[in-house]
This record gives sequence, C-alpha cells and structure tokens, in this order.
Amino acid sequence: MKILVTGASGYLGGRLCHALLRQGYSVRVLVRPTSDLSALPPSLDIIYGDITDYASLLAACSACSVVFHLAALVEPWLPDPSKFFSVNVGGLKNVLEAVKETKTVEKLIYTSSFFALGPTDGDIADENKVHHEKFFCTEYEKSKVAADKIAVQAASEGVPIVLLYPGVIYGPGKVTAGNIVAKMIVERFSGRLPGYIGDGNDKFSFSHVDDVVEGHIAAMEKGQPGNRYLLTGENASFKHIFDMAAVITDTKKPILSIPLWVIEAYGWLSVLFSLITGKLPLISPPTVHVLRHKWEYSCEKAKMELDYRPRSLKEGLAEVLLWLKNLGLIRY
Repeated sequence: MKILVTGASGYLGGRLCHALLRQGYSVRVLVRPTSDLSALPPSLDIIYGDITDYASLLAACSACSVVFHLAALVEPWLPDPSKFFSVNVGGLKNVLEAVKETKTVEKLIYTSSFFALGPTDGDIADENKVHHEKFFCTEYEKSKVAADKIAVQAASEGVPIVLLYPGVIYGPGKVTAGNIVAKMIVERFSGRLPGYIGDGNDKFSFSHVDDVVEGHIAAMEKGQPGNRYLLTGENASFKHIFDMAAVITDTKKPILSIPLWVIEAYGWLSVLFSLITGKLPLISPPTVHVLRHKWEYSCEKAKMELDYRPRSLKEGLAEVLLWLKNLGLIRY
C-alpha cells in the first residue's frame, strides 16, 4: 500500500514518515524543491511540487491508497497574511479535488489544529466544539477555521476524510515554529527570556510529537471517515512548563513575571525588526492574543476509539530537556 504525505519536511511530517517506513509502508512525499530534506529517510519516493500547484499534487496522489495531509503554514504572524489562506485553505481544496479525481484514495487523514475549534476560556472542550468566530487571535487560526469548514463539508459529501486536531506539539526533532515549547525553553535557559510570560492564566493542551504520530497511524487504521479526533494531552500553562523544567533540571524557577502588555510591546518591535531583516519574530502581537486565552481540550474520544495514549507532560518535558542539553542548546 502506497501512502502520500504532504508536509513531510515539517516537524510532525518528518516524524510520521519515519514511523510509517518502520511499519513497512511504502511512503511517497510531496515536497517543494527548496525544502530541507536532511531529516528525512532516503528510502522515500519523492515528488517535487507544492499543494498550491494542483498538477504536482495530482501526480503525487496517483496510485496512493492513503493521503496524510499535514502541509500547512504554522506561524503566529506573517508579513503577508494572505499566504495562510492560499496554503491552509487553498491547499486543502486542492487535496480534496485530487483525492476525488485520483479515485484510488481510500482514506484521507487531514491534520487540522485545536485552533480550528477555538479558545475554551474555562471549559475543557471536546470534538463537538465549534469555533465561535467572534474574534480570531491569529490569521493562522482564522485560516484553520475556514479549512475546517471545508473538511467537514467534504465529509458530509462522502469524502473518506478523518479530521485530526493536535494540541501544542512538542518533543525532540526540530527547533522550529512548530516546536514552540523547545524554542521557549532555549530562550529561557539562555537568559534571553528572563521570566514567566504573563501571570500563568494561559492554558494549552500539550501533545508529544511521537504520541501525535501514533495517533495519525491509528487514525489511518481505525479512524472512522467523517469523524473528528483531538490528539491533545495534558492541559497546562507555560508558567507550569517553566516550573516543571526547573524541577527536572534542579535549577531555579524564574522570579519575574513579564506582563503581557510588555510582551506585546516587544512583539511590535520584533515585527518591525522582522520587516527590516526578513527574519520571522519569536514573539509577535498575535502570540500575545493567544496567551490571553485558554485552549483546554480532552482527548477521551481518541483514547477510546484510536487507543491514543498521550504521555505525561513531565515525562515528555524531561525528554525534551535532555535532548536540548545533548545538542548543546541549553546548559543545566
């Protein structure tokens, strides 16, 4: 059985490719000519193209039984916000059309995000939650909400699509925007982030990357078309992350709490600097908007139907800290 993976050069996609190959599947990837493929195994069937280029996507889907659609723009801010919609919405539309035209695809696994379901702000939500659309913290969030509607509509029309919603993905592998926990830990231990961000009222559902990979494979094997599955984990604040990291490493906890208005002001300066240098900022105003809300989710459905077993945050964080230490990115 041949499997197509889009977004294979990304943090989650690369880990998924390795796992699929270990389980004996034949894996094809659609990657851009400029993508960094150094972390991918050499035994992949590589098609060069882009999800926004329908012809290359159609060629990649040819003779594939399963498609994992992970390709997305995952950034809190971009100078051109229209790119979120051309990739995250337009790309999904192309994938759905290619799946219909190919006629060999038996299951499409679409990787969305908990952002598509919206902030919970006090509740712990499940797959029944629908984004209120009263406001959006980021253009990324807005694009994922729009794409989610398209995916749900496709399911109602008979497309064999399974919708997955990971939380904040973290773990070893890459220190990128898709691994914000690792990036913030590096900033914290380097001294560039001298304290907590805000007062700890933020809450997120954290998902270890390898648990999410296993959840994807389980969705391929057991997931029911048309169903949504939250691949989330332990709900916690970034203050809790920093405190736990201090305990694990036997180092001092931060003594400062940096108010969000200060972080937002720094974010505006970072955006200005980004416009000059072209380098995307670690912190931007939309990041602060996200931190002003809670995003707590339950993965009970995935546990019951997919046998999803997320590890504890303490166990996962200990692994990340040791990995970053071995890379020489942090010291403790």
